[in-house]
Amino acid sequence: MSQVAAISLSCLLRNCVTPSAISQAKQAHAQILARGFLHNVTLQTDLLLAYSKCGSLEDACSVFYRMIERNMHSWNIMIYSHVQNYLFDEALAIFSGFLKMGLRPDHFTFPSIFKACTGIGDYHLGKNLHTLVFKLGFEDHIIVGSSVLDLYAKCGKLIDAHRLFVKMSQRDVVVWNSMISGFGRAGYLAEVFDCFREMRHENVKMDLRTIASILNACGRGGDPMKGKEIHGQVIKNATFNDVVIGNSLIDMYGKCGFLCSSEKVFDSMQDLNLVSWTTLISCYGIHGKGKQSLNLFEKMRACAVTPNSVTFTAVLASCSHSGLVDHAWRIFASMRPNYGVEPMVEHYACMVDLLGRLGYLKEALELIKKMPEQRAPSVWGALLGACRMHKNVDIGKIAAYWLFELEPKNPSNYIALCSIYDSVGQMDAVLRTRSRMRELELVKTPGCSWITIKGKVHRFYQGDISDPWAKAICETLDKMIMTVMLSYTYG
Repeated sequence: MSQVAAISLSCLLRNCVTPSAISQAKQAHAQILARGFLHNVTLQTDLLLAYSKCGSLEDACSVFYRMIERNMHSWNIMIYSHVQNYLFDEALAIFSGFLKMGLRPDHFTFPSIFKACTGIGDYHLGKNLHTLVFKLGFEDHIIVGSSVLDLYAKCGKLIDAHRLFVKMSQRDVVVWNSMISGFGRAGYLAEVFDCFREMRHENVKMDLRTIASILNACGRGGDPMKGKEIHGQVIKNATFNDVVIGNSLIDMYGKCGFLCSSEKVFDSMQDLNLVSWTTLISCYGIHGKGKQSLNLFEKMRACAVTPNSVTFTAVLASCSHSGLVDHAWRIFASMRPNYGVEPMVEHYACMVDLLGRLGYLKEALELIKKMPEQRAPSVWGALLGACRMHKNVDIGKIAAYWLFELEPKNPSNYIALCSIYDSVGQMDAVLRTRSRMRELELVKTPGCSWITIKGKVHRFYQGDISDPWAKAICETLDKMIMTVMLSYTYG
């Protein structure tokens, strides 16, 4: 009879898979205690899993730490639950206890642990654990392999990621997505499209994440043709009619200069979330349409959508690009009292940029001094750029010296200061600054532009004439400039 009751309770607990089932899980827990099944390892593990799936990590921990006997499954559940709740350090601490018990991680343990390493950005720990994967014979397990690849890609170790990618005997859409998004995150846009073409050639079906990554790369690389091609596939396939894809399309078209297309996508979306509103607000800002950004912000509020920190960054940046200082001050001042959003570094940077553009350099400096944390390169960088624009040596020196301390290896800050000195004729100061750059072995990164022709990305660096078409390109460019100048001169 007791065996039948235990099986019944086990089945009951395994059906508790959503937060709404928490009361059912607690009732089953009470029955386990009442019937004296507390030391039944299977029921304890089922209870642990039920609490985890219902989102009650505190109850799950209570059960786990009271267990006299813990099996492999119970340890894996605890590690997984902490990772799902973004408690990465705690998950790794539990894993440490797991190893001290003499247990060996399996194909359920490794993916959670690599995700924890990714969460805290610990590449070296992940690299060591990858060695353990080989020792235990899990190198060909696709889920384990994809979790290792994702770690390398998100930590920016693309050589390691690609080496693993090439060696993998099985590559599902998750693996391809990790490689594509890794290239995209690092700005290797040509590699993103190469990888995508190879994926299609191998007949791997793309999913929502693939589309979002490709659209992001199209936006960053200014490739609207590829973006429109992907948009066409989205329209044909109803399964891709998703708010995330809609948001990615808004962003892609906005970055490629097709603001009307961004608006059309936004207006056609059946479901709008906060990201949708924020993305279009940002697109308006990029295009210098600050008033449209403000109008959309007010419309969003009228629709009872509450802005978050990212939304405020978007609207303040829009005000900055359009010189709407009064509106920006009003919104900035309303963040904490009206919305409970504490101004962050990026919000201060937007305000400093706006004040600086308009020549209010002293006011911008005073605002920085009021910041809770002044050691923010983005804020001082905005002020230095404004000082360069308005040829202000005194405040420019203050901003530059802060940046020299915060970013000692960034040559751009020294170049900006040189430019300020040069604009006011202080050539001795220019020479001293350049001499300091030589002492620190700082070299300016050459400017780069690129264009995509027939699917191939052609890059051009400042001063580089190694391209076989360089001479013809320069001659054509000279002719174009001359034609424009003549038409301007003679009407």
